[in-house]
Amino acid sequence: MRTSNPALSDKIFKDVRSDETRMTLSGTVNKCYLLIGILLVAAFWSWRNTLAADGTISIPGWYLPGIFATFIISLVIIFKKTSAPYLAWIYAAGEGLLLGALSALYEVKYNGIVLQAVCCTAGVFIALLFAYKTKLIQATENFKLGVVAATGGIAIVYLISFVASFWNVQIPYLHDSSPIGIGISVFIVIIAALNLVLDFDFIEKGAEAGAPKYMEWYAAFGLLVTLVWLYLEILRLLSKTRKK
Repeated sequence: MRTSNPALSDKIFKDVRSDETRMTLSGTVNKCYLLIGILLVAAFWSWRNTLAADGTISIPGWYLPGIFATFIISLVIIFKKTSAPYLAWIYAAGEGLLLGALSALYEVKYNGIVLQAVCCTAGVFIALLFAYKTKLIQATENFKLGVVAATGGIAIVYLISFVASFWNVQIPYLHDSSPIGIGISVFIVIIAALNLVLDFDFIEKGAEAGAPKYMEWYAAFGLLVTLVWLYLEILRLLSKTRKK
Protein backbone atom coordinates (compact mmCIF):
# COMPACT_ATOMS: atom_id res chain seq x y z
CA MET A 1 0.00 0.00 0.00
CA ARG A 2 1.57 3.27 -1.15
CA THR A 3 0.64 6.89 -0.65
CA SER A 4 2.49 10.04 -1.64
CA ASN A 5 1.21 11.84 1.45
CA PRO A 6 4.20 11.91 3.85
CA ALA A 7 1.80 11.63 6.75
CA LEU A 8 0.39 8.36 5.42
CA SER A 9 2.75 5.48 4.78
CA ASP A 10 2.12 1.72 4.77
CA LYS A 11 5.04 1.20 7.19
CA ILE A 12 3.01 2.55 10.08
CA PHE A 13 0.93 -0.63 10.37
CA LYS A 14 3.93 -2.87 11.12
CA ASP A 15 3.83 -2.53 14.91
CA VAL A 16 0.12 -3.12 15.43
CA ARG A 17 -0.60 -5.07 18.62
CA SER A 18 -3.58 -7.41 18.73
CA ASP A 19 -4.60 -6.39 22.26
CA GLU A 20 -5.13 -2.72 21.39
CA THR A 21 -8.46 -1.11 20.61
CA ARG A 22 -8.96 -1.20 16.88
CA MET A 23 -9.18 1.59 14.35
CA THR A 24 -12.60 1.76 12.68
CA LEU A 25 -13.85 3.50 9.58
CA SER A 26 -16.64 5.31 11.42
CA GLY A 27 -14.26 6.47 14.14
CA THR A 28 -11.87 7.86 11.55
CA VAL A 29 -14.68 9.65 9.70
CA ASN A 30 -15.86 11.27 12.94
CA LYS A 31 -12.36 12.51 13.69
CA CYS A 32 -12.05 13.87 10.14
CA TYR A 33 -15.24 15.88 10.71
CA LEU A 34 -13.89 17.15 14.03
CA LEU A 35 -10.54 18.28 12.61
CA ILE A 36 -12.19 19.96 9.61
CA GLY A 37 -14.59 21.72 11.98
CA ILE A 38 -11.73 22.98 14.14
CA LEU A 39 -9.89 24.20 11.04
CA LEU A 40 -12.95 26.08 9.75
CA VAL A 41 -13.62 27.78 13.09
CA ALA A 42 -9.98 28.86 13.41
CA ALA A 43 -9.95 30.04 9.80
CA PHE A 44 -13.10 32.13 10.33
CA TRP A 45 -11.62 33.76 13.44
CA SER A 46 -8.37 34.51 11.62
CA TRP A 47 -10.29 35.87 8.63
CA ARG A 48 -12.27 38.25 10.83
CA ASN A 49 -9.11 39.52 12.53
CA THR A 50 -7.14 39.92 9.30
CA LEU A 51 -9.75 41.52 7.05
CA ALA A 52 -11.04 44.83 8.39
CA ALA A 53 -14.56 46.12 7.75
CA ASP A 54 -13.23 48.73 5.33
CA GLY A 55 -11.60 46.02 3.22
CA THR A 56 -8.04 46.65 4.39
CA ILE A 57 -5.67 43.88 5.42
CA SER A 58 -3.68 43.68 8.63
CA ILE A 59 -1.14 40.84 8.56
CA PRO A 60 -0.94 39.40 12.10
CA GLY A 61 2.49 39.33 13.70
CA TRP A 62 2.14 35.66 14.50
CA TYR A 63 1.73 34.62 10.86
CA LEU A 64 5.32 33.65 9.98
CA PRO A 65 6.04 32.07 13.41
CA GLY A 66 2.72 30.26 13.03
CA ILE A 67 3.81 28.73 9.73
CA PHE A 68 6.98 27.43 11.34
CA ALA A 69 5.18 26.12 14.44
CA THR A 70 2.49 24.35 12.42
CA PHE A 71 5.12 22.74 10.22
CA ILE A 72 7.00 21.48 13.28
CA ILE A 73 3.81 20.06 14.77
CA SER A 74 3.07 18.21 11.52
CA LEU A 75 6.57 16.68 11.55
CA VAL A 76 6.14 15.54 15.15
CA ILE A 77 2.86 13.83 14.25
CA ILE A 78 4.39 12.17 11.19
CA PHE A 79 7.43 10.80 13.02
CA LYS A 80 5.64 10.02 16.31
CA LYS A 81 2.28 8.62 15.33
CA THR A 82 1.11 8.11 18.92
CA SER A 83 1.12 11.89 19.37
CA ALA A 84 -1.70 12.30 16.82
CA PRO A 85 -4.56 12.25 19.38
CA TYR A 86 -2.90 15.11 21.28
CA LEU A 87 -1.48 17.19 18.43
CA ALA A 88 -3.79 16.66 15.43
CA TRP A 89 -6.38 19.13 16.72
CA ILE A 90 -3.63 21.67 17.47
CA TYR A 91 -2.37 21.25 13.91
CA ALA A 92 -5.92 21.75 12.58
CA ALA A 93 -6.33 24.95 14.61
CA GLY A 94 -2.93 26.29 13.54
CA GLU A 95 -3.56 25.46 9.90
CA GLY A 96 -6.94 27.14 10.12
CA LEU A 97 -5.40 30.35 11.48
CA LEU A 98 -2.90 30.42 8.63
CA LEU A 99 -5.47 29.62 5.94
CA GLY A 100 -7.88 32.25 7.26
CA ALA A 101 -5.28 35.02 7.01
CA LEU A 102 -4.04 33.84 3.61
CA SER A 103 -7.57 33.53 2.28
CA ALA A 104 -8.30 37.09 3.38
CA LEU A 105 -5.36 38.31 1.30
CA TYR A 106 -6.70 36.51 -1.76
CA GLU A 107 -10.23 37.76 -1.13
CA VAL A 108 -9.15 41.41 -1.07
CA LYS A 109 -7.36 41.00 -4.39
CA TYR A 110 -9.94 38.74 -6.06
CA ASN A 111 -13.43 39.29 -4.67
CA GLY A 112 -15.38 36.05 -4.19
CA ILE A 113 -12.44 33.75 -4.87
CA VAL A 114 -12.41 32.12 -1.44
CA LEU A 115 -16.02 30.92 -1.62
CA GLN A 116 -15.30 29.53 -5.09
CA ALA A 117 -12.21 27.70 -3.82
CA VAL A 118 -14.06 26.26 -0.82
CA CYS A 119 -16.95 25.05 -2.98
CA CYS A 120 -14.57 23.53 -5.55
CA THR A 121 -12.59 21.75 -2.82
CA ALA A 122 -15.75 20.34 -1.25
CA GLY A 123 -17.07 19.32 -4.66
CA VAL A 124 -13.87 17.52 -5.62
CA PHE A 125 -13.79 15.73 -2.26
CA ILE A 126 -17.40 14.52 -2.57
CA ALA A 127 -16.97 13.50 -6.21
CA LEU A 128 -13.81 11.48 -5.55
CA LEU A 129 -15.26 9.85 -2.45
CA PHE A 130 -18.27 8.78 -4.52
CA ALA A 131 -16.01 7.53 -7.32
CA TYR A 132 -13.92 5.55 -4.83
CA LYS A 133 -16.88 3.99 -3.03
CA THR A 134 -18.56 3.00 -6.31
CA LYS A 135 -15.27 1.62 -7.71
CA LEU A 136 -15.22 4.10 -10.60
CA ILE A 137 -11.68 4.84 -9.45
CA GLN A 138 -9.66 2.05 -7.88
CA ALA A 139 -6.38 2.48 -6.04
CA THR A 140 -4.45 -0.14 -8.01
CA GLU A 141 -0.70 -0.45 -7.61
CA ASN A 142 -0.07 1.27 -10.95
CA PHE A 143 -2.45 4.08 -10.01
CA LYS A 144 -0.67 4.56 -6.67
CA LEU A 145 2.74 4.49 -8.32
CA GLY A 146 1.71 7.15 -10.85
CA VAL A 147 0.24 9.50 -8.24
CA VAL A 148 3.21 9.03 -5.92
CA ALA A 149 5.67 9.78 -8.73
CA ALA A 150 3.76 12.87 -9.88
CA THR A 151 3.41 14.18 -6.33
CA GLY A 152 7.10 13.66 -5.68
CA GLY A 153 7.93 15.55 -8.86
CA ILE A 154 5.71 18.46 -7.82
CA ALA A 155 7.34 18.55 -4.39
CA ILE A 156 10.82 18.70 -5.96
CA VAL A 157 9.78 21.52 -8.30
CA TYR A 158 8.29 23.50 -5.40
CA LEU A 159 11.45 22.98 -3.35
CA ILE A 160 13.65 24.16 -6.22
CA SER A 161 11.37 27.17 -6.71
CA PHE A 162 11.58 28.04 -3.01
CA VAL A 163 15.37 27.84 -2.92
CA ALA A 164 15.72 29.76 -6.20
CA SER A 165 13.52 32.56 -4.85
CA PHE A 166 16.34 33.58 -2.49
CA TRP A 167 18.28 34.64 -5.62
CA ASN A 168 15.19 36.22 -7.24
CA VAL A 169 15.03 33.38 -9.77
CA GLN A 170 11.64 32.01 -10.82
CA ILE A 171 10.86 28.74 -12.55
CA PRO A 172 9.22 29.57 -15.91
CA TYR A 173 5.40 29.32 -16.04
CA LEU A 174 5.02 27.95 -12.50
CA HIS A 175 3.58 31.15 -11.04
CA ASP A 176 2.40 33.13 -14.07
CA SER A 177 -1.08 33.30 -15.60
CA SER A 178 -0.16 32.30 -19.14
CA PRO A 179 -2.01 29.37 -20.74
CA ILE A 180 0.95 27.14 -19.91
CA GLY A 181 1.00 28.41 -16.33
CA ILE A 182 -2.72 27.74 -15.93
CA GLY A 183 -2.24 24.30 -17.47
CA ILE A 184 0.47 23.51 -14.93
CA SER A 185 -1.86 24.55 -12.10
CA VAL A 186 -4.65 22.38 -13.51
CA PHE A 187 -2.27 19.41 -13.55
CA ILE A 188 -1.20 20.04 -9.95
CA VAL A 189 -4.83 20.33 -8.82
CA ILE A 190 -5.59 16.98 -10.48
CA ILE A 191 -2.66 15.29 -8.73
CA ALA A 192 -3.64 16.83 -5.38
CA ALA A 193 -7.20 15.55 -5.90
CA LEU A 194 -6.03 12.04 -6.80
CA ASN A 195 -4.10 11.93 -3.53
CA LEU A 196 -7.51 11.87 -1.86
CA VAL A 197 -8.11 8.46 -3.44
CA LEU A 198 -4.89 7.20 -1.91
CA ASP A 199 -5.96 8.59 1.45
CA PHE A 200 -9.37 6.89 1.23
CA ASP A 201 -7.60 3.63 0.43
CA PHE A 202 -5.18 4.14 3.31
CA ILE A 203 -8.03 4.64 5.79
CA GLU A 204 -9.93 1.62 4.51
CA LYS A 205 -6.86 -0.63 4.59
CA GLY A 206 -5.93 0.62 8.06
CA ALA A 207 -9.35 -0.32 9.43
CA GLU A 208 -9.16 -3.72 7.74
CA ALA A 209 -5.68 -4.31 9.17
CA GLY A 210 -6.89 -3.65 12.70
CA ALA A 211 -4.64 -0.66 13.32
CA PRO A 212 -4.59 0.75 16.88
CA LYS A 213 -7.19 3.33 17.87
CA TYR A 214 -4.82 6.30 17.78
CA MET A 215 -4.44 5.71 14.05
CA GLU A 216 -7.90 7.18 13.58
CA TRP A 217 -6.46 10.56 14.58
CA TYR A 218 -3.39 9.98 12.45
CA ALA A 219 -5.41 9.06 9.35
CA ALA A 220 -7.72 12.06 9.88
CA PHE A 221 -4.67 14.29 10.15
CA GLY A 222 -3.26 12.88 6.91
CA LEU A 223 -6.52 13.47 5.06
CA LEU A 224 -6.60 17.05 6.35
CA VAL A 225 -3.09 17.61 4.98
CA THR A 226 -4.30 16.61 1.51
CA LEU A 227 -7.43 18.76 1.73
CA VAL A 228 -5.40 21.82 2.71
CA TRP A 229 -3.04 21.24 -0.21
CA LEU A 230 -5.96 20.81 -2.61
CA TYR A 231 -7.62 24.01 -1.39
CA LEU A 232 -4.41 26.03 -1.76
CA GLU A 233 -3.83 24.73 -5.30
CA ILE A 234 -7.40 25.51 -6.32
CA LEU A 235 -7.00 28.98 -4.84
CA ARG A 236 -3.81 29.49 -6.87
CA LEU A 237 -5.47 28.22 -10.04
CA LEU A 238 -8.48 30.52 -9.64
CA SER A 239 -6.22 33.50 -8.96
CA LYS A 240 -4.32 32.81 -12.19
CA THR A 241 -7.55 32.85 -14.20
CA ARG A 242 -8.43 36.23 -12.65
CA LYS A 243 -5.16 37.95 -13.51
CA LYS A 244 -5.27 40.41 -16.37
